[in-house]
Amino acid sequence: MSVQFLLPDLGEGLTEAEIVGWLVAPGDTVAVDQPVVEVESAKSVVELPSPFAGVVESLHASAGQTVRAGEPLLSIGETQSDAAVPDAADESGESGAVLIGYGVPERGRAVRATPRGRFGARVDTDRRPDASAAPSPTRHSPVVSPLVRKLAKEHGFNASDLAGSGTGSLVLRSDVQAHIASLADAPAGSAAAGEVRIPITGVRKLVAEKMALSRREIPEATIWLDVDATGLIEAKDYLQRSTGDRWSVNTLLARFVVAGLKRYPILNSSVDTAAGEIVKHSRINLGLAAQTPHGLMVPVVQDAGTLSTEALRSRIGELVEGAGTGSFPAEQLRGGTFTLNNYGGFGVDGSAAVINHPEVAILGIGRIIDRPWVVDGQLAVRKVVVLSLVFDHRVCDGDIPSLFLGFIARCIENPIALLPEL
Repeated sequence: MSVQFLLPDLGEGLTEAEIVGWLVAPGDTVAVDQPVVEVESAKSVVELPSPFAGVVESLHASAGQTVRAGEPLLSIGETQSDAAVPDAADESGESGAVLIGYGVPERGRAVRATPRGRFGARVDTDRRPDASAAPSPTRHSPVVSPLVRKLAKEHGFNASDLAGSGTGSLVLRSDVQAHIASLADAPAGSAAAGEVRIPITGVRKLVAEKMALSRREIPEATIWLDVDATGLIEAKDYLQRSTGDRWSVNTLLARFVVAGLKRYPILNSSVDTAAGEIVKHSRINLGLAAQTPHGLMVPVVQDAGTLSTEALRSRIGELVEGAGTGSFPAEQLRGGTFTLNNYGGFGVDGSAAVINHPEVAILGIGRIIDRPWVVDGQLAVRKVVVLSLVFDHRVCDGDIPSLFLGFIARCIENPIALLPEL
């Protein structure tokens, strides 16, 4: 019997990815969590681990091919020793793995009485979540998915304290949801029936405090612009072909932002409210907003204004790697002077983002999609993106932010125009 590894939902609304290269070949034996393929999405290049163990039977896509979420990447057959195959889907067919889409839906599985999975234990496949089972501080059930951990934490308990219904007592999303439902039905002291109280702690507390301070203190204004990004995509593809390296859209956008801030340094400032002064920073410390398993974080490329494009690409690659776990060195989370927020991966065109206090501006990048566009008087299909710039009106009026946004737009439309700035 063989199983298919489907391209998972890579998060942030990304629905497809390009195969960069295979790390295995037909006939290879793979283990659970072994990286098997490198893919590139609109956000970054990542290695995907196999949720199954066994022998690779076939690859369903070749390097350079684009695969959509839910389509098969490769087929894996069992070894003679009946290699472990995790059964991480809950009753609704949703996967409990880190990335949605791992494995196959429950309705498509062959029934196995005593499967062995990621944790090697045999379980009763008819077991269902026990919503009445209270968390036990002495229990330590395995939890694979950061989403499951986060959901439990938001509702005030530790997912590993539950008795998981998955393979080897693996805690699934359905287990957490069932316990949350039981909490809602239980008496809640002074709370009204059905209310759920979510503690604001950890990173969420820090984010909440900083967002609230930004809204209270900064009189912000937002401007936006539709831009033809066809040239940007072509430039990225050319760089990849000519250098043999992987280049992300974010790297090129960061390059444009750094050049723009050198032209309009007032946007690379902060406001000293106590002194009543605007502080123009000598260094450009570029923050990149990132959704991590621990919540929203803004790691910083320190002194980005002194870096070559290649060095900037390398630094951003390090931040992307850290965002996968939400673990950053302390120095990467402080000292930002301007933030780039590429929220296009969430499938939205625009947002009036909250300025990352004490900075004075934030540039937002929407999704890049095919749209009708007039080129030389003729209607054509082009790659179009919406840019939005939120700025502190205490620092400048609308003229400088508009000039900055126009400069970024010209760089996106014609990246070679940036050469005089390098």
